[in-house]
Amino acid sequence: MARGKSAPGASEVAADRADDFAKSFYALKMVFAKYEKHLNVNADTREKYYLETRSASYKGNPLFFGAVIRGRAYVSFHLMPLYWDASLAKGMSANLKKRRQGKSCFNFLAPDAALFRELGKLTARGFALYKRKNLL
Repeated sequence: MARGKSAPGASEVAADRADDFAKSFYALKMVFAKYEKHLNVNADTREKYYLETRSASYKGNPLFFGAVIRGRAYVSFHLMPLYWDASLAKGMSANLKKRRQGKSCFNFLAPDAALFRELGKLTARGFALYKRKNLL
């Protein structure tokens, strides 16, 4: 440590983490924002942003498209089209693969512009899939 400086306290670390989570949540929400005119926003709070189809396209109910969820340990980005067609993930970067949990979830601790742009492209392919399959 440099003279006169001390290690950050727990409250400073928690504040930095909360700030990173808030920035990540907002940036990931913006990945979905351009699809709002085609999808239904089921939830839009500081902890959860949830999109589903407007039509009853799956067993008589709206179909989940995607969500951003701010949890205690990370901010999660969920993209349901990856469940429908695993080939959408073809060409995914190694860095994004490291963030993947299961088939359709990606976890983040802090904003990452490059990975968020990649998720934007993946989301566009997922939206095109839903459109092609008349699920919207």
